[in-house]
Amino acid sequence: MSYAKIYTLYKAKWWALPLVLPFLLLPLAHMVDTFTWVSDGSMILYYLPLSLLLSLMLFYGWAALPGIILSLAWHYYPHTSAPETLLKIVHFIVPIIISWSGYRIFVTRRHNVSYGNAQLTAQRMFWQVVCPATLFLLIFHTITWLGLYDNYQALTGVTPFSLRTLINYQALLVSGLTGTPFCYLLIRVLHHPRHIKGFLSRLRRDFDPKVTRLEVVAWFVVIALLMLLMLSPWDENTGIFTTNYTLSLLLPVMLWGSMRYGYPLMSVVWTPFMMVSIHYFYRYTPVSPRYEMQLTILSSSYLVFSFIIAWMSMLATRQRRMHERVSRLAWLDPVLNMPNLRALNRALADTPWSVLCFLRIPDLELLGRHYGIMLRIQYKQMLSEWLTQWLQSNECVYHLSGYDIVIRLNTESYALRIAELDKRIKQFRFAWDGMPLQPKVGISYCYVRSPVSHIYLLLGELSTTADLSLETQSPESLQHRGSVNLQRSLKGKVEMMNRLQRALEEDRFRLMAQPIVGIRGDDYHEILLRMLGDDDELIGPDAFLPVAHEFGLSSRIDLWVIEHTLRFMAHYRETEPGARFSVNLSPASVCRSNFAREVAGLLECYGIEAWQLIFEVTESNSLTNINQANQTLGQLQQLGCRVAIDDFGTGYASYARLKNINADMLKIDGSFIRNLASNSLDYQIVASICHLARMKKMRVVAEYIESEEVRSAALSLGIDYLQGFLIGKPTPLETLAGDAQALSQRA
Repeated sequence: MSYAKIYTLYKAKWWALPLVLPFLLLPLAHMVDTFTWVSDGSMILYYLPLSLLLSLMLFYGWAALPGIILSLAWHYYPHTSAPETLLKIVHFIVPIIISWSGYRIFVTRRHNVSYGNAQLTAQRMFWQVVCPATLFLLIFHTITWLGLYDNYQALTGVTPFSLRTLINYQALLVSGLTGTPFCYLLIRVLHHPRHIKGFLSRLRRDFDPKVTRLEVVAWFVVIALLMLLMLSPWDENTGIFTTNYTLSLLLPVMLWGSMRYGYPLMSVVWTPFMMVSIHYFYRYTPVSPRYEMQLTILSSSYLVFSFIIAWMSMLATRQRRMHERVSRLAWLDPVLNMPNLRALNRALADTPWSVLCFLRIPDLELLGRHYGIMLRIQYKQMLSEWLTQWLQSNECVYHLSGYDIVIRLNTESYALRIAELDKRIKQFRFAWDGMPLQPKVGISYCYVRSPVSHIYLLLGELSTTADLSLETQSPESLQHRGSVNLQRSLKGKVEMMNRLQRALEEDRFRLMAQPIVGIRGDDYHEILLRMLGDDDELIGPDAFLPVAHEFGLSSRIDLWVIEHTLRFMAHYRETEPGARFSVNLSPASVCRSNFAREVAGLLECYGIEAWQLIFEVTESNSLTNINQANQTLGQLQQLGCRVAIDDFGTGYASYARLKNINADMLKIDGSFIRNLASNSLDYQIVASICHLARMKKMRVVAEYIESEEVRSAALSLGIDYLQGFLIGKPTPLETLAGDAQALSQRA
């Protein structure tokens, strides 16, 4: 083992640096001490040994105690007797141990001694400044009063309540306020010399970003000039700038430095300045009849100036760090620790040309529902790290809300890089609790030029294009797909959504009724929905129902249709007492758990029998929750309503789903009925559907009956109900009531 490693391993032991440093630093501290004489005694203006020994105790703990005791004995024993030396050791040890113990107990988080942390400043000032100074002075006066310090009677005076005591106390406070952090930094550098590098880095970091080298040089020049004026020899012909007036001019200069440069620089600049200026105080403090009073004011100025400078520099440092942290959080997502949309805007503004790649991972929503939101967070973090290894230095991955990610690439060879990006994403593997997961990723991209003022609209278009990429399984270019058409399509959807909401609020829907004839005479009507346009024109359901389903309005529309149908039946109860109507239900309504209760409430409200309502459910993959759908349909049947499967034969696995859905009626899709008389294959399909329905004891409804040939063919297959333009065209629901009234009058 080398000597360097041995030194590093054992340097903190009590017999190593903690034992050596007190012997080396205590004489230097006594050289900095400043005493002055008045007519009837002496006073302390600056006393550093107490701060030095406290700093050693704060840094090394109990390991510093043997070195402190031996260094005090080595310093005092040649000049005093053994009992007095022991008394002086106790005089130092008691305040140091009490202050160190209190600081360790009450400041449990961080044991650094600087005043850079505003939350701990009060605790540190008390245990490092007020407590040791107060205990040291009290013990000193007590021992002197007992007559054990014969040589120090001149420091106490006749009474402890005097200006001399006040000056001594202020000197101890100034020494603790400036000397303790300075000595702690010195000990830390001696213990670990490389700490000076970190300190200098922190010093530069705490500078105001707008500070220039010229400003720093000018600031140091002003301080040097004021120091020269203050330390100039005093004579009767000197001006006011060579008196303590110059000391007051230093305060705004130092405050400027505190606000601009922060606490680290001020802690190493102000303390040496105070030591020198106090040591040579007699050069700018003329002797006067009220010399003791003048020294009191001067000592208080040292204390107040030191406190203000330390406090202001600490506040300036804290404010800049908070601003830096807030600025960093403004560009960074706090949960995922990834750059956000604001950072993307800044990156696009700093680069003339860029390529935006939009990654859409919709499977993360489903996976997050089952495994928690942490899966989505970790997936995006790991995918970002995986892609960052491949990106160039000025490229980055940006986080968007939900399950989307954006990548900014340089424009050089971007087509090849997009292909490489797609390949790298497909190579990415993610495991959750040991289970491999590989959700599909849709990729869309486009190249942009700075400034990008339409970033939010652009991201929406890229999101839509990424949906196309999920189908094609390859990256899709926004420019190739046509952003104008996408924008127009999205704008049309939003406008239609607004029109739907307004129509629901203002009842701008119209109900149409198309007759369905039963071969047994049990006729009924199907309710068809139309929406009024801006010019009161009728808009078909193909234009607004897909938008309603996409934006979650289909269930509200179903309830509107049911309520207005029941309201019509209740109003014309006398003319049409046995009228029956079928209402189409969206998959969103069927999958709602409380839909049956809402229907029961409407039936009870309008006094309509349940058998007068038939609910048509479209057979499609939209019935995602088949169990809830079966439960809802069963509850409707228990009420007395009938259930019909609409457009049977067009959906995926229709026959398989028919086994799981209990219905009363089966409505065959018109694509099989339209060519029933001319296409033998359609005829055989319809025949098999009718055979299956009879096995399930279901009535069959055929739509698109538009000719006599089709009607005859449907009747030959035993179909129970017929619907189509041959039977009757859709008419407004109000006309149905008018026709019924006309027939009753004729009768």
